[in-house]
Amino acid sequence: MSRDFQPSRRTLLAGLAALPLSHGAFAADPAPWPSRPIKLLIPAAGGSGPDILARVLTDRLSAALKQPVLVDNRPGANGVLAVSAAIKSPGDGYTVLFASSSFTVVNQAVQPRLPFDVLTDLVPVVQIASGGVHLVVHPDLPVHNIKDLVALVKARPGEYDYATWGIGSTGHLIMELIKHHAGIDLRHVPYKTVSQIYQDMQGGRMQIAFVDATSSLGQIKAGKLRAIAVSGSQRMPEPAQLPTLAEQGIPFDADAWYGVFVPKGTPAPVVEALHREVNRALTAPELRERFLQLNLANLPIKTSAEFARTVAADLKIWQGIARRFDIRVE
Repeated sequence: MSRDFQPSRRTLLAGLAALPLSHGAFAADPAPWPSRPIKLLIPAAGGSGPDILARVLTDRLSAALKQPVLVDNRPGANGVLAVSAAIKSPGDGYTVLFASSSFTVVNQAVQPRLPFDVLTDLVPVVQIASGGVHLVVHPDLPVHNIKDLVALVKARPGEYDYATWGIGSTGHLIMELIKHHAGIDLRHVPYKTVSQIYQDMQGGRMQIAFVDATSSLGQIKAGKLRAIAVSGSQRMPEPAQLPTLAEQGIPFDADAWYGVFVPKGTPAPVVEALHREVNRALTAPELRERFLQLNLANLPIKTSAEFARTVAADLKIWQGIARRFDIRVE
């Protein structure tokens, strides 16, 4: 060093203060996740199937993570509001999405202008459960199966409508498939929530509907609705005698599912921790019993990568149905 430049102690300290802190030597370690409450976004109203299932899970997760997991219901736009909110959230593990296949892959299949891409904007963490949706009728309708429904609608064309929880919903696409194979015509009436469907069914203003298999179970047991079929690859726990669509001649056996997602960019250790705790909760006998009471017996224990493959494969299935029947939501 030249003798012409003799830095003072003050100059040295000022220079050191201006240097960025390195992760190893100077930066403080980030707080371990989770260090504050977690928000769980649900694309459905309180009392709906997704809401009921999510609240069963959050009770156990809150205890396991030692932080409150707070439910944030965001119904509307067939789930787009909640999913968009999740995607726009920081990828820090403090905003988590609890969503069904209807609100994710089915939405993407029918909405070409969707403001997100399920495959690139969300990270699949863990699949919660899989099953089907119920096709139900008003108990006064002389219909007990698909054959009865087809005969009734053909005998009285133009008289009956059917309800689902939204344009482009799982129920909407499945019913269009049924209509095609059975050669019947039913007008679609979309609702914002399943609760509104139940109100109109009980009031006699609607006679046929697709609804989730969880929230509808109490209505069926009380005799307020009659289930005539369930979608999916296998029968649901209740009504145990209820045959699937495939068993009744409709070539459809894709399962509906619920799962946990986080925004892209969420650190891998956070994804792994969340996956571990959710799967640990799903293996607890008391939680499995509670899910069985909610009409969900299939609780697959999958890795995050396996769930991601399920999401991608199901997106192709629903895209095929949407294209076949030209179902689009603009």
